[in-house]
Amino acid sequence: QVQLVESGGGLVQAGGSLRLSCAASGRTFSSYAMGWFRQAPGKEREFVATISWSGGSTYYARSVEGRFTISRDNAKNTVYLQMNSLKPEDTAVYYCAAGVYGNLMREYDYWGQGTQVTVSS
Repeated sequence: QVQLVESGGGLVQAGGSLRLSCAASGRTFSSYAMGWFRQAPGKEREFVATISWSGGSTYYARSVEGRFTISRDNAKNTVYLQMNSLKPEDTAVYYCAAGVYGNLMREYDYWGQGTQVTVSS
């Protein structure tokens, strides 16, 4: 079992930055790939980024590539999402998830409760 708790969301102006954190419980954190997904009002949850268990591989949605960076610290059981050059269309609830390396929701077994990110224009 892995429990995930996101933090770091908030309100930011367009062009600004935020760093999301996701703290995991359990000693098996380092064996999971970690992903970030987001869900905007009235829309389906969508993939944002994923990182392999070692941190050696990452993959991003085209809409965030070059602006967002996913990283992890296995010693701290934490995964991060650095978000730069934020746009109003990045407004969503952001979820972290633990599972296998991929961009599909069904590849992730454990989910956090989400943190709200709001980007004002």
